[in-house]
Amino acid sequence: MTRDELLKIVEQCSSDLDPYTGPLKIVRVPQYNTIFIEQNGNDTRSVMLSEQDVDGKTFWAGYSSYSETVYISQAS
Repeated sequence: MTRDELLKIVEQCSSDLDPYTGPLKIVRVPQYNTIFIEQNGNDTRSVMLSEQDVDGKTFWAGYSSYSETVYISQAS
């Protein structure tokens, strides 16, 4: 997933008017997280979240191709 695609998903998730309706799973994680530990059975993977600025707010977001999930954490 490219940075632009991830930004577009974060923009949709931050908007109350146009909620995300795509094929990926969206998981909100606690505020200010920059790394998320994803567990699936006996497998554990870390997902690095990158900073995304949307409408004056800062979010951290990352994509896991393993679970096809976008993790989003609000920072401001």
